[in-house]
Amino acid sequence: MYNVVGVKFDNSNRLYFFDINNLEIKRNEKVIVETEKGLQFGMVSTEIRKVEEKDIAYPLKKILRMATKEDIKQNLVNKEQSEKALEDAKRQATKLGLDMHFIGAAFTFDKNQLIFNFVADERVDFRELAKKLAAIYKTRIELRQIGVRDKAKEVGGIGPCGLFLCCNTFLTDFDSVSINMAKNQYIALNPTKINGICGRLLCCLKYEDDQYTEMKKNYPEVGIYIKKDNISGKVISHNLFKKTYTVECSDKTLVELQVEENESN
Repeated sequence: MYNVVGVKFDNSNRLYFFDINNLEIKRNEKVIVETEKGLQFGMVSTEIRKVEEKDIAYPLKKILRMATKEDIKQNLVNKEQSEKALEDAKRQATKLGLDMHFIGAAFTFDKNQLIFNFVADERVDFRELAKKLAAIYKTRIELRQIGVRDKAKEVGGIGPCGLFLCCNTFLTDFDSVSINMAKNQYIALNPTKINGICGRLLCCLKYEDDQYTEMKKNYPEVGIYIKKDNISGKVISHNLFKKTYTVECSDKTLVELQVEENESN
């Protein structure tokens, strides 16, 4: 068994799990952790969890120490310098005629790496830009082209529901969302209704999809012809909340039938 906690970083809303390394750690405490990109400053966002070895995604990195006052000050300095680096990157990209829109920049805590995120309509040859930025900041430069969903996650905004974007507030990963989920929930296939501000299908289409699938198990499929209680016709709609479905008879009359337990197609 491993004792782990979830940690979030300033430039990401995603949870990353780390071995607590026998430290006494509480939620909302600041820590210095070891990552593949170097040392990072983060905040503990979960309570300690016990995880079996078979459930560990290797390699499991460790929390190195609790953040000191000096670490917190250094992190603030890094954030200020990252903002300046972002402006420098924008200017250099404009000079080189590169069509790229920068979203953010961040130093690792130990400043061994400077990471830029950007979006672009096509692949960008940023090798010359990386050289210029490396000459300025004397550190390793990473330029990451991200997708429109990642952009929405980092920038944030208001969704069509009137609330802050799920991806920017509590979602830690993007699940697969399909048009079939909208169909399964009887949602009109209007792009303005089913697409988020990123232009992709709404993440929330997945939230209730399993419940709709479960509720529809006892319903005859829309479009099939049935015969029941001296009524025959085509099933044209479901009403999951009333637990009924509507049948159009050959004389065009509409009949609403109650769903019975374990009714099948």
